[in-house]
Amino acid sequence: MNKISPQGDANGNAAAGSKALPGGEGAQACVTQTNRTGFLCDDRSSCIPASRVCDGVRTCARGEDEEEALCRAVPQSLPGFLVTHCGDPASWIYSDQVCDGINNCGDCSDELSPGTTCPPCGPGWWRCPSTVFRYCSCIPRSLCRDHVQHCSDWSDEYSCPGPD
Repeated sequence: MNKISPQGDANGNAAAGSKALPGGEGAQACVTQTNRTGFLCDDRSSCIPASRVCDGVRTCARGEDEEEALCRAVPQSLPGFLVTHCGDPASWIYSDQVCDGINNCGDCSDELSPGTTCPPCGPGWWRCPSTVFRYCSCIPRSLCRDHVQHCSDWSDEYSCPGPD
């Protein structure tokens, strides 16, 4: 989870709202191989996960995912398709972290309704009420019967059949 904080220049002026984005035509969304929101590199064929933009590592061949115009005032300088706001309006995550099974926002607003429309637990996951900290409503089955409580009702230790 990330906190939104005011950004400014050396004189304390707020960063301008709309900046020209790398790539001439502006940043474009794409869908990654794992069916997540991504950032289309200038080569128009490389699609990197949203969370790899402005992470300090040049992932696109020309490094446009780390250009100053894009990364100067994160999240305000990022295109809207890369950012999702959490239940706490001062917190945000990258859009590819929504519905990934992990409690990225800290309040599960990235995994549970009404804010999201995440699919039910998929294969390899166990549904249980209010899991502890890292997960929200599903845990990986690999955590079942591991002698550690992950579900508030202990169903991960007593009811879950274990890994698939």
